[in-house]
Amino acid sequence: MTRPGTLPSNPNSARPTGAVSFAALERAYEQSHEAILVTDADNRIIAANPAFCRLSGLARDELLDTNPDTPVLPQLQAAIRASLQSEDFWEGEIHDQSKGGTRFTRWLKLTAIRGEDGYICNYVANLSDLDSDKEVADRLAYLAYHDPLTNLPNRLAFEAQLAQALRLCERDNHQLALMVIDLDNFKNINDSLGHHFGDDLLQQVAHRLRECVRSSDLVARLGGDEFVVVLPEIETPLTAARVASKVQVNLGDSYRVGEHVLYATPSIGISLFPIDGLDPNTLLRNADTAMYHAKNAGRNNHQFYTARMNEAAGERLQMENELRQAVSGIAPGHCEFSLHFQPQIQTATGKVIGLEALLRWDNSTFGRVSPMRFIAIAEDTGLILPLGDWVIWETCRLTRSLKDQGMDDVRVAINISAQQLRHDNLLLLIRGALACYDLSPRDIELEITESTAMQNPEVTLSILDQLAAMGIMLAIDDFGTGYSSLAYLKHLPINRLKLDRSFVTDIETDANDAAICTATIALGHSLGLELVAEGVETEEQRDFLARLGCDTLQGYLYSKPMPFADVVAYLQSHQIPIE
Repeated sequence: MTRPGTLPSNPNSARPTGAVSFAALERAYEQSHEAILVTDADNRIIAANPAFCRLSGLARDELLDTNPDTPVLPQLQAAIRASLQSEDFWEGEIHDQSKGGTRFTRWLKLTAIRGEDGYICNYVANLSDLDSDKEVADRLAYLAYHDPLTNLPNRLAFEAQLAQALRLCERDNHQLALMVIDLDNFKNINDSLGHHFGDDLLQQVAHRLRECVRSSDLVARLGGDEFVVVLPEIETPLTAARVASKVQVNLGDSYRVGEHVLYATPSIGISLFPIDGLDPNTLLRNADTAMYHAKNAGRNNHQFYTARMNEAAGERLQMENELRQAVSGIAPGHCEFSLHFQPQIQTATGKVIGLEALLRWDNSTFGRVSPMRFIAIAEDTGLILPLGDWVIWETCRLTRSLKDQGMDDVRVAINISAQQLRHDNLLLLIRGALACYDLSPRDIELEITESTAMQNPEVTLSILDQLAAMGIMLAIDDFGTGYSSLAYLKHLPINRLKLDRSFVTDIETDANDAAICTATIALGHSLGLELVAEGVETEEQRDFLARLGCDTLQGYLYSKPMPFADVVAYLQSHQIPIE
């Protein structure tokens, strides 16, 4: 008889070289998490591992030499015996209870072991945790159809549910709206703070999205920072517009992520069934096209799809390819990019006190391309980094040329993008360019937009502090168009505020614009900042701003942006000293 609680063995059998030792098999049997029971040919228990004892609630001594016709195992019915006789195997689900009365469900595998004479000498029962297997299976099924970060349906589930919703809308003659939502400048958050902060933000976005729609509406995450919302059975497109506006407001509000206050406004594209497509792929493609149109329209807005957008999307792709070639082809004597310069005039004296460098692109396919078009593409594709580096080097080179022509103390403003501001090599790049052309930090000025300053305030403050410590002049561009916190603004080491041209254009006729300009100039002066007004085109605007005490004026009234040669001629012909 075998030693209680161990597998039966044949001590006379030879173990082939390289085979697993019996001791190893015994350890595997003893340590297995699955319950194992061995009986003889008469179905009397001769071995049970610890897992089986725990399951049954019986000690080994209570099990050995007994028949497993107990609550632990079902009796071997005729069908089971037949299967064992013919196939030496049977498996199936059992429901039983332990000695203590605890009920359990297990998956039972019975194997018949035959001796050399061909007769059955043992039965081996293996019981696995069916409930655990089901939980694992359910979890795997859930993960297959859900995004693990936000717990929203993933692309696979979205496509299936959208197809089902379209079938129902087609049957009942209802309209459906599909919204593609992309977070503006989300990549900057990941790049500057890390993916952990980006993941936290995405989870908050998912929560806010669910709060914006009905329980019957579908919200899914396609990947990255791209979400979709499906609104089935809408009455009119106005319903989709109202929901999109609600999403804009909720998602555009600030987020608290750790110690940071972040902003991630949405660009939303909307397509409608059956107007814009009859199948999931067409609707998704058209909504995606509309979303890119929303980004090109300035971000943080929603756009409905129109057929014209497909043409625009194709043109954008072609322009992106041309831009890539132009950036990769930058070389001395062969460059599609150039810098134009616009003078900045001191209001009180009429003197030129600075220049703003503005990037221009002349392409063989598209001709002169507006910065409003190609800068957005450069930011979306990451080309803004090499392009921005070129602008810094070229500005410093041309500033040195001005000095060599006798125009000292020229300060030239350079626009810095959000990606540049948070790139590791910005400080090193500026130091290198200044040293290469023997310039002082006071010879240049860096401008960042208000929205860029507010994306990651703590990171921005740290970088600006380092730039200010170098002695570089700093300005906030497009002031009044973003989400500035005045409590934060006063801590920035900036020297100038540039009032956005949108407030200057109607300053004489629009009371709101006049009030904004008045308040902004007063605010800037109270913080010890210089105020620059952009977009000055008429003498009336100049006089109005002068009465408000605006320090510096810039606009077509004085000059359009000019190529470098024309700037030199402009300064020389006016014989205006540059301060």
